[in-house]
Amino acid sequence: MLPPGNRRSFFQTAATGVAAAVEMGDASATANAAPEKITVGLIGCGGRGLHDLELFKANPQVEITHVCDPDAGRLAKAASRFGIPENRAVSDLRRLLDDKSLQVVVVTTPDHWHAPASILACQAGKHMYVEKPISHNIREGRLLVEAAARHRVQVQHGTQCRSTPMMIEAVRLLREGIIGNVLVAKCWNIQRRGSIGRGQETAPPADLDYDTWVGPAPLIRYRTNRVHNRWSWWYHFGTGDMGNDGVHDIDYTRWGLGVETHPTKISALGGKFFHDDDQEFPDTQQVTFEYPGDGQPGHRRILIYEQRLWSSNYPHNVDSGAEFYGTAGQMFLSRRGKIQVLDGSNKPRDVPVTPRGQDDAAHVRNFLAAIRGQEKLTADPLTGHLSTSLCHLGNIATRLGRSLQFDPTTEQIQGDVEAQQLVSREYRDHWGRPHLAPS
Repeated sequence: MLPPGNRRSFFQTAATGVAAAVEMGDASATANAAPEKITVGLIGCGGRGLHDLELFKANPQVEITHVCDPDAGRLAKAASRFGIPENRAVSDLRRLLDDKSLQVVVVTTPDHWHAPASILACQAGKHMYVEKPISHNIREGRLLVEAAARHRVQVQHGTQCRSTPMMIEAVRLLREGIIGNVLVAKCWNIQRRGSIGRGQETAPPADLDYDTWVGPAPLIRYRTNRVHNRWSWWYHFGTGDMGNDGVHDIDYTRWGLGVETHPTKISALGGKFFHDDDQEFPDTQQVTFEYPGDGQPGHRRILIYEQRLWSSNYPHNVDSGAEFYGTAGQMFLSRRGKIQVLDGSNKPRDVPVTPRGQDDAAHVRNFLAAIRGQEKLTADPLTGHLSTSLCHLGNIATRLGRSLQFDPTTEQIQGDVEAQQLVSREYRDHWGRPHLAPS
């Protein structure tokens, strides 16, 4: 259950939508089958969704069969592009999930729908590829981890660096001690983002089912700069650029640092230093996470995240990157396809790694192989949850302007009632009654 103050648990809310349409035992059995052709449907037909679906389409073992979006224009565009018949191009994701012929769902919705849609897909026995961030808050991320395990489905998180050969090889070198014991790592997300301006609250466009777009979040009025391509910058729907783009760098930095739990201490500074507009999340952040290990020297770790959304001057001439500081050297690594290793005397070392940028196609191939039982997922739900939770904790600390003490076991912020309330959120049952599948 969610902490006191929420009117109902998210899991109860999510279960309402498909309980009448799904038989749990049959769904799990279907999900674990490995048919000759894997049928794939898309929920969320924006730019990223179309990009991801093209990657699936390129694989000969995949058949694209369904698309879903509450925006009629986007839905029609996706249906036309992928040749989807009218009865399988739907605005209500429950209709897509009701179809037992569908094995895989790609979730590329706004952030506030990522975990709810994925949990519903788990309950319907579908494997899913969910874009980053895996959740809108810490609690629902944990619920998704549990749902995937309960329903025995494969869930791949969209942190594609986990399947990129260069990144895999670089992390292997770190594990082998190429720079000694890695105690501290710093990553950055530095780029020039545009302003979202000042919007107006109006009636939603006629071709947008705004009630469905808002979905499980409390309903607020439509605003001209709060929906398509703007939702990332609002607390109600997004996770800021730390969750939108910075999560990639945070993820491979945590991976290279070798920490497989939550931090216990989080400190942050930042805010809106540049953009004078409606966005609520910071354009400038410095966040530090401490992992105590067992508290002994050599076992403690620090991860640092740096964000500036108003600059095109970045370290190593690359907008996204990380530096790992070890007891015998330093490694610079970027998902843009760059790597450099210095020894303990600051002299460059030869690195047996072929530079290569983020490989989205490899991530999809790994996911499909995992469905067939041929490989292990490179970015399973727990991996996604641990990295995405850093974004949530960093945003909470920045938003409140104070440090946090976090319990990795209970996933609760200690001694701070206001911060703890932001670990979850309140949900609404926007469907109002159980869904009945069409006859």
